[in-house]
Amino acid sequence: MQAKILVIGSSNTDMVIQVPRIPAPGETILGSHFFIVAGGKGANQAVAAARTGANVTFVTCVADDAFGRQAIENYRKDGIHTEYIKVQAGTHTGVALINVSDEGENSISVASGANNHLLAVDMEGVADAFDGAKIALAQLETPMETIEMLARMAESRGIPFILNPAPAANLSDGLLRKISILTPNETEAALLTGRKEVNEAEIAAIGGELLAKGIQTVIITLGSKGVYLCDKEHREMIPGYPVKAIDTTAAGDVFNGALAAALAAGQTMREAIDFAQRAAAISVTRRGAQPSAPFFHEVINFLL
Repeated sequence: MQAKILVIGSSNTDMVIQVPRIPAPGETILGSHFFIVAGGKGANQAVAAARTGANVTFVTCVADDAFGRQAIENYRKDGIHTEYIKVQAGTHTGVALINVSDEGENSISVASGANNHLLAVDMEGVADAFDGAKIALAQLETPMETIEMLARMAESRGIPFILNPAPAANLSDGLLRKISILTPNETEAALLTGRKEVNEAEIAAIGGELLAKGIQTVIITLGSKGVYLCDKEHREMIPGYPVKAIDTTAAGDVFNGALAAALAAGQTMREAIDFAQRAAAISVTRRGAQPSAPFFHEVINFLL
């Protein structure tokens, strides 16, 4: 039986332009291709978790518009439970405008829309979704009060809470103490420890500082270089899987979704990180956010 996880977060529709390079401020660049794909950090992680073996219930908010209806249909096609999705009138489903360079780098602007209406008070109506969940996973594209409520709900039920602190934001000490696993990238880790920027020599110190705030496990993602794992038993760099990247848009989301799926299935932390890094490596070789998320058999067979 698949392990149940609960994913709470954003749902967006991504409008993507392929460009030779990311434009500078005030600069107009002619792109080569345009496509519309499903995105949003919460949705990307929910899809990644479902495709890599988890029984996923997704809590999000969309509008009653074409993008919102299509999003719900897509989630159902991936086997994701959608009964707790809120439909908000008077707004639009979240939209992201994305430039992807020929080198695979990206720049993203988001109009959150309905995501801003996933409120803390709404969590009272989704309490049953926590029943039987092995892990709860969230990000920061919904109101902070909602994230704090989720953390309290998970803690009171003894459910491990994974927070991917993206986009970068300051987090209260009270919230940090409720996080079982924090998965920042370099930029987010720097902000959370009061730094303007970070270099590789500081990664170990940053991990230790975050651990000291009461977080049980810190996993700092470093792109193709791998991750830094910091908990009571580990303080180590775990190398990634170098591949030819064509689009890095949802790599972090795929990592988080696959990590949650692997941990919920009973893998050790080291095994789950390796599994998640394989999934992320596959994702950057494909275009789009959710379309890039691999399936379980692809992750297992990667590099075999």
